[in-house]
Amino acid sequence: MKVDNWILKQAETAPGRLAVDDGNTQLTFLELKQQVSQLAGQLKAASVLDGDRVGIMTKNSLLGYLMAMAVLGSGKTIVWINWRLSDDEIHRQLSDSEPAACLVADDLFRESFDQRFITFSTITDQAAVQITLVPEFRSQEVASIMYTSGTTGRPKGVMQTFGNHLASATASAFNLGVMPGDEWLCSVPIFHISGFSIMMRGLIYGMAVRLVGHFNAELIDYVLKHEPISTISVVPYMLKQLLKYRTADNTPYQANFQRMLLGGGPIDRQTLQQCRQLQVPVVQSYGMTETCSQIIALNSADADKRIGSVGKPLFLTQLTLSQVNQEVLIKTPALTPGYLNRQAAFQDKLNDTGWYRTGDVGHFDDDGFLYIDGRLDDMIISGGENIFPDEVEAVYVNRSDIGEIAVVGQDDAKWGQVPVAFVVSDAPLDQVDLITYGRQKLAHYKVPTRFIRIDKLPTNVSGKVQRFKLKQLL
Repeated sequence: MKVDNWILKQAETAPGRLAVDDGNTQLTFLELKQQVSQLAGQLKAASVLDGDRVGIMTKNSLLGYLMAMAVLGSGKTIVWINWRLSDDEIHRQLSDSEPAACLVADDLFRESFDQRFITFSTITDQAAVQITLVPEFRSQEVASIMYTSGTTGRPKGVMQTFGNHLASATASAFNLGVMPGDEWLCSVPIFHISGFSIMMRGLIYGMAVRLVGHFNAELIDYVLKHEPISTISVVPYMLKQLLKYRTADNTPYQANFQRMLLGGGPIDRQTLQQCRQLQVPVVQSYGMTETCSQIIALNSADADKRIGSVGKPLFLTQLTLSQVNQEVLIKTPALTPGYLNRQAAFQDKLNDTGWYRTGDVGHFDDDGFLYIDGRLDDMIISGGENIFPDEVEAVYVNRSDIGEIAVVGQDDAKWGQVPVAFVVSDAPLDQVDLITYGRQKLAHYKVPTRFIRIDKLPTNVSGKVQRFKLKQLL
């Protein structure tokens, strides 16, 4: 299937509508088309468009946004590079994806980078040559390649087609009721699916994207109270930080605000109850890089009665649970066609009947709402009993002497594995008190056998704890 180039389509049908705003500069869809066309001509002059793929390493800047649009509009595939990675990690991803060049924001350029890396200013200093943006996007063509964040090991290059992005955006629109006049604040990284999906939905919906360079709770609190933002995507850490500012002066967000779209991991019941008390609408969701963002969500109408649930499958998504181990299985047109150069690894994720195995374990309530119990590869089996770290962590996380906590399994000669907790805390840990506390609230086999202080939990860019790194410390 072919669809009109979304950049050109919005410039034709809604030329005067706001497309993007970074707090300093606002561009309509017509102005977006004009600037993207100019940049595409400069990219061509620099021979960046000679291959099929172009790497991009940027923060949430307007120029980074425009570079991505210029690559897409020219019919090339974006290879998103996480600027927080080490040189070795970046080089491995470039060797795997083989882009013609890697565009780098000037403030992110490193002396160690070779000739494959080209700064944004090098491009904008070029004299543009004549180029015509591609008139159509083909559904099966790969729009973007995004390396998984790797909570368990080596990242894989997830190929995301235009059809995947369109299916994801369509399903999300039906659930959220997004309208062209809405404005979506993007402070999550655009090299991550949570951020890039906002950019793509802006094009598909004809909706404004409000870029913020990075997450700053004080700044975003101000924006939500003074600008016509309707939606913001957050992960649990971001939500908790924003609630502190929302509580401090008790000033509500402006009238256009409709929701916080929450993803990126489990959230505790106390935080959700605080959101309800402050009348901060939260839509819990479930998705992954492989599905171009959320495919399951809990709408606001059900939120009060279903605290802790990620909801029901969105339009176009099929959902079931494995009868063997309760693993969440999905089918959706938003699902990636595979991993770059690792198709066997993708096929291993499909069961005999074509369901994609997410690696998450869950259960349904009586009305069919899904609850995620934890990761299959995080599950601890102790004496034949299954222990999910999320459940244990939720019991301890609200203690005043615990800032953050992550539970992993440690090999044990008697039980096979036992749970051990890593804790970020300003105070010394009282092992006896912590164990006693846990036994009052959990089955004894679920209580960590010891608590280890750590300065900081290792996380990926999404804020998800990398448990395999904690296991290496045992």
